[in-house]
Amino acid sequence: MLNFTDTARERILSFLEMQKSQGVTALRLMGTRFEHKLWLVRPGDRQENDCVFNADGFEIFLDPASADNFEGATVDFVEGVMQSGFRVFHPSPSWDNPLAQKVQDVLDQHINPGVAGHGGSVTLERVEGNTAFITLGGGCQGCGAADVTLRHGIERMIREHVPEIRSIVDATDHAAGENPYYQREDAGESPLAK
Repeated sequence: MLNFTDTARERILSFLEMQKSQGVTALRLMGTRFEHKLWLVRPGDRQENDCVFNADGFEIFLDPASADNFEGATVDFVEGVMQSGFRVFHPSPSWDNPLAQKVQDVLDQHINPGVAGHGGSVTLERVEGNTAFITLGGGCQGCGAADVTLRHGIERMIREHVPEIRSIVDATDHAAGENPYYQREDAGESPLAK
């Protein structure tokens, strides 16, 4: 089930009202957990295999491949200095370890909203002693600036809010994915090394 905050619902209904004369009455949502698109559509834009949901005032069209990616997610409308728009947030895990929960709260409240603007995400894998193990996903996986983001953004923010954490380990496989910045070691010599 996909959820909408009151702010997101009001914005969508307002946009639909403005485009009512053009026959726009629904919202299409597609993508992955990390990269998604929302746009207003006409009823005729519905595809035969779409999953259709009634969101109390408007319909949502989801293609079958995208539908599972939004299960349990919440759509919000965020206004900020750098960017404004709709964002999709997924529920975060709860941790039995209070230290891990503190790190998760920092990721949810301070870090992920910022990296989401670039199509990225940071996931807490585990906490062992005073070390937090994280993975970078979406646009952050394999990004050339991932190390800078980790050292000057993520580490600083976690240590500032959770001083018990002394070290943060990036457990991401940055060579994985469709278009990683980093070359795999078995891919041969880098053209820049010549």
